[in-house]
Amino acid sequence: MKESEQLLIFEEWLAKYKALLFKVIRSYAFTSDDRDDLFQNICLQIWRSIPKFRGESAVTTWLYRISLNTAMNWSTKERKREQGHGEIESMEHLLMENEQEEDDRVAWLYTEIAKLNEVDRSLSLLLLDGFNYKEMSEMLGISESNVGVKIHRIKKYLISKSETYDYHGV
Repeated sequence: MKESEQLLIFEEWLAKYKALLFKVIRSYAFTSDDRDDLFQNICLQIWRSIPKFRGESAVTTWLYRISLNTAMNWSTKERKREQGHGEIESMEHLLMENEQEEDDRVAWLYTEIAKLNEVDRSLSLLLLDGFNYKEMSEMLGISESNVGVKIHRIKKYLISKSETYDYHGV
């Protein structure tokens, strides 16, 4: 594949599926710098994968798989890096200006999803984007029945958490 062809595909995919990438990024990276870092890592992996794409799956499935795998690897590396750092880093978000106003319910949902383990977090995002169990199982390398069980548990968890959510601002 010529580099010019690869560039055209890359730009098309980024333009068309940017929202998909940012859903994954937002669920794994919690500061602006981390989101930028993860976005760059995902873009690099997408760039590298374009020549390997054979069209045997949907582009969204392919991009989700790349994004989720990259995000999970990045998250593991970040956890290792952060071990031993002072508490000031955990308060960095207090010093940053909120870039945009968002619905409190959406913020609450992302906060709760962020508390899940990596596989459950990935399943939550895929479910929110309307993927079926078969597609999810292919992307994450787990059985369809395992997907169903995990999603049932995730929903149960989120419902129980929502019962204590303060809806006064909604």
